[in-house]
Amino acid sequence: MGDFVVTVEDLAAKFAVVLPHLDERQRRLVLGAEARMLGRGGGRAVARAAGVREATVSAGVTELESGQAPLGRVRRLVVAANERPRSTPAWFRRCWRW
Repeated sequence: MGDFVVTVEDLAAKFAVVLPHLDERQRRLVLGAEARMLGRGGGRAVARAAGVREATVSAGVTELESGQAPLGRVRRLVVAANERPRSTPAWFRRCWRW
């Protein structure tokens, strides 16, 4: 079997097409998967091709290797403003003298 050579230019062309359609988490996961596929030095090559920091690619690899199940949603769950407690927290009352 012949070796398959991937250049930074090939990766950049691939990412230019795919990444604009993804949200932040999906980008990290795609970049992390690509880096894992390339093996040693893949994170640096992927970061250079995508125009992101190596830490972003590393975070994607870490998320993939964590073994967590897919979220099943795109956005985080947040508490609506009208569902938050309206009273002042006790720690705030203790620290702040009126």
